[in-house]
Amino acid sequence: MGSQMETNLIGGASNYCYLQKFRLYETRSNFYMIGREKNRTLCRVLKIDRLEPSELVVLEDSTTYSESECFDLLRRIHEGNKSTGGLKFVTICYGIVGFIKFLGPYYMLLITKRRKIGAICGHTVYSITKSEMIPIPNSTVQSNMANSKNENRYKKLLCTVDLTRDFFFSYSYHVMHSLQKNLSCNETGQGHYESMFVWNEFLTRGIRNNLKNTLWTVALVYGFFKQVKLSVSGREFKLALIARRSRHYAGTRYLKRGVNEKGRVANDVETEQIMFEDVPEEQPVQISSVVQNRGSIPLFWSQETSRLNIKPDIMLSRKDQNFEATKLHFENLVKRYGSPIIILNLIKSREKKPRETILRAEFANAIRFINKSLPEENRLKFLHWDLHKHSRKATNVLALLGRVASYALNLTGIFYCQVMPSSSSKGLLNGSCVEEHAGDYSLENPSIENGNVSKLDSEIAKAECDANQNQSIKVPMFQSGVLRTNCIDCLDRTNVAQYAYGLVALGHQLHALGYMESPSIDLDNPLAEDLMRIYETMGDTLALQYGGSAAHNKIFSERRGQWKAATQSQEFFRTLQRYYSNAYMDAEKQDAINVFLGHFQPQQGKPALWELDSDQHCDAGRRGPDLVENARSFIKRSLSDGNLRCENESPVAANIGGYSKPLSEKEGGVDNGLSDSNPEISTCESDVSYSRYTPSMPCRKLFKDVEEYQCFDSNHICYDEHGDACSCSNFLDMDWLSTSGNSCEEDLCDRSIAGLSSENLGNDVKIETTVSASESGSSLKGRSQAGSSDDLPGGFPHRFVQWVMSGEMLFH
Repeated sequence: MGSQMETNLIGGASNYCYLQKFRLYETRSNFYMIGREKNRTLCRVLKIDRLEPSELVVLEDSTTYSESECFDLLRRIHEGNKSTGGLKFVTICYGIVGFIKFLGPYYMLLITKRRKIGAICGHTVYSITKSEMIPIPNSTVQSNMANSKNENRYKKLLCTVDLTRDFFFSYSYHVMHSLQKNLSCNETGQGHYESMFVWNEFLTRGIRNNLKNTLWTVALVYGFFKQVKLSVSGREFKLALIARRSRHYAGTRYLKRGVNEKGRVANDVETEQIMFEDVPEEQPVQISSVVQNRGSIPLFWSQETSRLNIKPDIMLSRKDQNFEATKLHFENLVKRYGSPIIILNLIKSREKKPRETILRAEFANAIRFINKSLPEENRLKFLHWDLHKHSRKATNVLALLGRVASYALNLTGIFYCQVMPSSSSKGLLNGSCVEEHAGDYSLENPSIENGNVSKLDSEIAKAECDANQNQSIKVPMFQSGVLRTNCIDCLDRTNVAQYAYGLVALGHQLHALGYMESPSIDLDNPLAEDLMRIYETMGDTLALQYGGSAAHNKIFSERRGQWKAATQSQEFFRTLQRYYSNAYMDAEKQDAINVFLGHFQPQQGKPALWELDSDQHCDAGRRGPDLVENARSFIKRSLSDGNLRCENESPVAANIGGYSKPLSEKEGGVDNGLSDSNPEISTCESDVSYSRYTPSMPCRKLFKDVEEYQCFDSNHICYDEHGDACSCSNFLDMDWLSTSGNSCEEDLCDRSIAGLSSENLGNDVKIETTVSASESGSSLKGRSQAGSSDDLPGGFPHRFVQWVMSGEMLFH
């Protein structure tokens, strides 16, 4: 192992053969793409047939040419095609994004301009500054469909996915994976394109399967990438913040909510913070990374937006009494990150009209239910903390969140290693630095035991001897487990929490690299301000992608001492921008994403995408015409990955008052849970009861297995003692008082049940007491009344008009 650490990883990028610059030529019958590696000494040739009007025919020349040989080949092609116009230069490009077909010909998507945005140990990361879509067949063989109205509309729709915004790639570094995975996994070739973070997997599938390689394509990651140079105590280092957005269940705010049947959640984003020494190339470098995750609450829920309601009601659209989809989601997290999984839930604990609290109670029930079947050491660790409530008080929110981050890091650890230059290495691609963690990843049997930042996995214990012999080589550390943060949108509040985690993690990283004697960074440290700005930029970027506006950054603005009126004005306009985007633009944006990802593939004789409700296309054939009778309603709710599940097909299982049925036997481990087939999720109809949720509790430690964190007051964290139910859970709630006679959640839920209207729990659960349209905003029964109201300006509900006139802010 020690020798593996010493052979390594930095200078080898230039020694690995990959193509990164291309020249495209055309004749009447073919495209010829010439690909060159970085040093321009070797060339490869790709030929694309232009005489086939509706099929893609791609051939790769297996010969490797020198530059002079390639020039001679092009000259001979030109001579042989003089009668039809010869060989013509088309464009320089930097990789193929993919191929796509609508109703007529195939199109080729190319990167024609790129920009360097960072480098990880010598491996350059690029963004796209210009792209081009080129039809494959020449004009003489194109069918009439090539210029049809629908064809042009599909092309225009695809172009709304702006490749020049927030997409990034690298030729020599697998930017779709975390640093730890890149250094510990020997996965090669097309396997990288199967990653949930490669957005052009569908677009490149045809050419990859045909050629059996990925030389000509680039793997695009969507999200955020920013690299900066910082310093501490006069020593400089580089920090890269990467956010990778999942392509599974991808979409916009109100059209993608919750979880689907495969356990994939909306707005699923992996955030990685990488820092490494700023040293010259060919010198040893210390490098560290920390990964965290955000994602929608993994339940079946939705919101039906309306142009008349800026804050739609939350509906539990489908209940799964055994929480199978929720369990699949956490099994996937364990497979990706190991154990433990620490869940930080930031949604509200009290509301006059229950919205977020409905999900809060149900999410807690789901975690309790799942934890009942898990051994104590593998249980999900669940933390409630109402960030909205504490941000309205004179509370140091970031300091409290920092305590949570410290605890999480002590459980999961960070990744750290020292890499050495090697002229024979293939760079960070070869995965030779660290042995791969093996084993059966599942909730019941995680492959890596819980540990803390000071512990090392048993797999690297044998490296200690080598490290002792060479004091310049430090023993590596590994991260096992992840902190998963959510609020409702997983945008504004979540980003604040992720910054707090990132700041604590940076202290641990700097300490591991020897930059600091203590692993803590004070909030007043200039580094904290620098990091805040980076996380704020990331939050704005992710919020624009999913929510349609920049993030609400009230806490960041207050921390910097920004003028309160300026902050309120900024928040106001961002709220309006998000409302407008959700109400008027998200439907088309969702359509474009579905086409880009291949969730919808146009076919002649079938309904066009704009004639269907969102995601109906995958089930329209199977379910028949009934599904599209009310096509193109204003809101296009989606409850699955390319599969709209009708409300009346999904009875709501509402027995959350107790566990009437035991958890079923284990279904064969994580392989079963992570299969591509949709699992059968049983549901049942029953009366709604919120009677059992959270009783009183004594003052306890942060978590029972951590000695150093004690609970002192209401702003600290209390352990939830819940009798038998909580003896199989790891629950925390910073809001609960240890001296309270009754839980605030019980109080809340008792009051809530009378005020719940049918839209809150889906069409299948009937509640006697209904709420008026003015109170409910987007009530299923009140929509028509609100829409026909004449006494309010523009037909808007009184609540919205009052909000606009009074200037009160709505924070999410």
